[in-house]
Amino acid sequence: MDNYLLKLDRSVLTVGTLHQDPREETRFWLSKLPIERLIAVELLRMRLSNYDHTTTRLQRFLTVTERP
Repeated sequence: MDNYLLKLDRSVLTVGTLHQDPREETRFWLSKLPIERLIAVELLRMRLSNYDHTTTRLQRFLTVTERP
């Protein structure tokens, strides 16, 4: 796993309101490179799923059987 996915830049702080123009956020993300957007999605996915890069992967739980 690449290191940049595991680090969070805490040197930047942005304060906004709940009533911000949603188009502003859209313009922000459209100004980013596609790879930057994918990295952001991956970071959110890892945070939501409590990803821990030190644990093992899921074990296989299905087996293929032949039918007569």
